[in-house]
This record gives sequence, structure tokens and C-alpha cells, in this order.
Amino acid sequence: MNVIRIFLMLGLLFSLPSWAISLEDAKAQGMIGEQPNGYIGAVKGNTRAAGLIKEINAKREEAYQRIATKRGISIEQVAKLAGKKLIDKASPNEYIRLPNGEWVLKKQAR
Repeated sequence: MNVIRIFLMLGLLFSLPSWAISLEDAKAQGMIGEQPNGYIGAVKGNTRAAGLIKEINAKREEAYQRIATKRGISIEQVAKLAGKKLIDKASPNEYIRLPNGEWVLKKQAR
């Protein structure tokens, strides 16, 4: 039940329209991607989206902290759960970062 609430709260955070279009554009252009730690990162050293990355990651960190405090778990646990969910939800041909640090294009489901 707690996990469901976590993902509902994360869903609200990630649906904010003020930056969703820019986030999607940056992902589509291969500038940024999802990481296992729950935060977005610059793909292969791309710095063009640095401001967007900083803004989104700050909002994610705030949300993760609220959830962690409410649930009595660490922010790292929340971020890791979110990272897995966000990587799973990434569209085909968007970059995702593997646990070993390598950036790869997500493949289509077969």
C-alpha cells in the first residue's frame, strides 16, 4: 500500500506541465536520460540541458524527501524505487543509464 502511494505522489510530481514538454524534448533529442538513482542526467557529457537537469532534479529531491519523511524510510530508498519506475517507463529510443554507468538507448519491448 505504501509503495502505491509513493508512486501516486511521484506521478503527480512528474506530470507538472511547466517543464514536462522541455523534459520530453530533451529526452527525444538524446540530451538527457533517466538514471537508477532516480534523477535525470546529461547523456555522455551533454551540458546543453544543465539548467533543466538542475531544476528537475531539485524538484525530484524535494518530492523524494517528503515521501521519505512521511514513510519513515531513507530518501535513497525512495529515489531508487523512483529510478526503477522511471527507467521502466522510459520510451523506446530514450537514453537510460545502466547501473554500471553506461548510457544506452532503451530498446522496444518485444
